[in-house]
Amino acid sequence: MDKKCDVVIIGSGLAGLYAALRLDGSLKVVVLTKDRKEESNSYLAQGGIAVTLDKENDSRKLHFHDTLRAGAGACNLCALRILVNEAEKNITILQRMGVDFDRENGRLSLATEGGHSRARIVHAGGDATGKGIMETLFKNARQRPNIEIKEYSFCLDFLLKNSRCIGAAALEENGLTNYYARSVVLAAGGIGMVYGVTTNSFTITGDAVAMAARAGAEIAGMEFVQFHPTVFHNKEQRRFLISEAVRGEGAVLRNINGERFMPRYDERQELAPRDVVSRAITREMKRTGAEHVFLDLTHLNSEHIFKRFPHISAKCREYGLDLSRDMIPVSPAQHYLMGGVKTDTWGRTSVPGLYACGEAACTGVHGANRLASNSLLEALVFAGRVARAINDSIEGIEAVAAGGETGRKAGHCQAKRCDVSEEKKSIQAAMRQYAGIIRDREGLQRCLAELAKTEKSLQGKSCLNKEFMECLNMLTVARLVVRQAMQRPKSIGAHYLSEGRGDFEDELVDNR
Repeated sequence: MDKKCDVVIIGSGLAGLYAALRLDGSLKVVVLTKDRKEESNSYLAQGGIAVTLDKENDSRKLHFHDTLRAGAGACNLCALRILVNEAEKNITILQRMGVDFDRENGRLSLATEGGHSRARIVHAGGDATGKGIMETLFKNARQRPNIEIKEYSFCLDFLLKNSRCIGAAALEENGLTNYYARSVVLAAGGIGMVYGVTTNSFTITGDAVAMAARAGAEIAGMEFVQFHPTVFHNKEQRRFLISEAVRGEGAVLRNINGERFMPRYDERQELAPRDVVSRAITREMKRTGAEHVFLDLTHLNSEHIFKRFPHISAKCREYGLDLSRDMIPVSPAQHYLMGGVKTDTWGRTSVPGLYACGEAACTGVHGANRLASNSLLEALVFAGRVARAINDSIEGIEAVAAGGETGRKAGHCQAKRCDVSEEKKSIQAAMRQYAGIIRDREGLQRCLAELAKTEKSLQGKSCLNKEFMECLNMLTVARLVVRQAMQRPKSIGAHYLSEGRGDFEDELVDNR
């Protein structure tokens, strides 16, 4: 089946939906999402959005330098200036759409998080910012007759004609549908399930990066994988994170023996950037022989904590923990990808007609390590710029006619099922063991060897269904992470190699 529209957007998270809402109302827009529209990392986001609003105590310059420092100096400076300069206007747009950010004494409430030198994080519903924003945007989208959100539409590959992206092929309930469009926006999120133990939605299997790589798009920064340091420790794969804002409110980290350890590792203590805290926790767990550490809030005002973090408090209660008296067991888990499909500052990729924004894109704004609460901000700022670029250029793009394209064809669609659960587990185990928080060159080589075994196993099961394609996408992304990690011989930010290092604590002192 063939369908036509002006713009097809892949992904229903903040970047994809905000781009749709910022496009001209005269354009026919189709948003494709592989599961329910609410199933996205954006919906799960707790912390908030970083923005300079307190002009007396904060500045865009300070936000710029905090981001640059967290990113180990590797940020794209042009993109970073755009991020901090356009933050406030996008928050204003969200408010006009109806997003109700938390207030205190009549003003937007501003919180502190790790790596930020000032309180500048706006939030909604305490620790349910993503949910609050996304529900408001869905409400806006329902009122826009030009926007169609198509659920359970799993994109397989892009359609290309004369090297230009002219649409996407999607596997749906009734078979395969080719969506033809004058512009295509990729906003399908990160790579969480490539590692398995993650804060991400279970739907996040690296599809965006894998699709773009197959289409010949430039992929960059894949070695920079962020692990959130404070994720509730249990035996489940998809775990819930304990927001950075909890440490911003004064929570401290203690090892299994009850000893506070962050002051030994970094002068910023619990408010050091995520890569620093994750490595410190990893070392402390290894030193004490434990599987986790503790996050301690018991010394804080319990009434304030329950009000400020209602979602986290409720989730902890499900596991029998009372935050007024119990410490939270935490350990790092995969959280965010700084790399992705390389774009310019208008979201244009190296493939004509294809744009990317959100976690799927690599604008370079995060450098080697993302600063807390800059992810939703990046999604807003650059999704808005993608929409502006399309609005300004789409009139000059002819409507595409079917035929002559490369990509999936309806005749390729196979109904047979194949079990790839073991292959998925193999990819995840290899990535956690060899391409995680602390890496070494020998381990990365072993990881490639393990991935080669998985590829051989997959070759005997080839079929065109969602499970197989997800596994293929995970394998593609895993190799990109490992190979780009091997191409970077020195540690920087979230890419940390253990060889040639002195004492871990000395390394952290050098970064102060």
